[in-house]
Amino acid sequence: MTTRSRARACSVAVVTAAAALALSACSSGGDSDPTPSATPVGTAVAQTCAELLPTEALSVYGTTFALDDSFTPAKGSPAATIAKQRGRVCQFVATDDDTETITLAVAHLPEKSLTNLKDALYDRGGSVPTYRVEGYFALNDDVGRADAFADPYWITTQSTLFTEPGGAQPVVDAVRAALQPTASATATATPAG
Repeated sequence: MTTRSRARACSVAVVTAAAALALSACSSGGDSDPTPSATPVGTAVAQTCAELLPTEALSVYGTTFALDDSFTPAKGSPAATIAKQRGRVCQFVATDDDTETITLAVAHLPEKSLTNLKDALYDRGGSVPTYRVEGYFALNDDVGRADAFADPYWITTQSTLFTEPGGAQPVVDAVRAALQPTASATATATPAG
């Protein structure tokens, strides 16, 4: 592994660890000395994988994808963190080449958790204004990862198809559009002071 690859691997590990710590801090009540908790702070994501990311939205990649119902995210991955927070985790597999996959995970989180995650990603760098919400992109060992925040949701997706921020744009746009009615309703349902 080259020095550059090690640096990228470390930055991804730091962001994943920061996500776990941010969620643990929130589940411990925000004490000054947070302890990890098995209690999820996230709200269950109501949308199914097919609703979040219709397979037609993936046609831009030049192949047909199908949902892998047996997918389990790798331990310690952002998708595994989201699964523990009652989020929705999905993997789509190319029907003509089962090595080509797109992983998607969406969590509905409290504001403090979202802020902590955004801060960690901001510190890492890779801001992407074209996601139309606060968004970030990183490429690590030929796997691109996009993170976008359609508050109160954290969207993360990764694939070898994402070689630059625009590669993940169709996925981010489709998921953001699927969540938008819920995100808007949540924002407007908050009573005024």
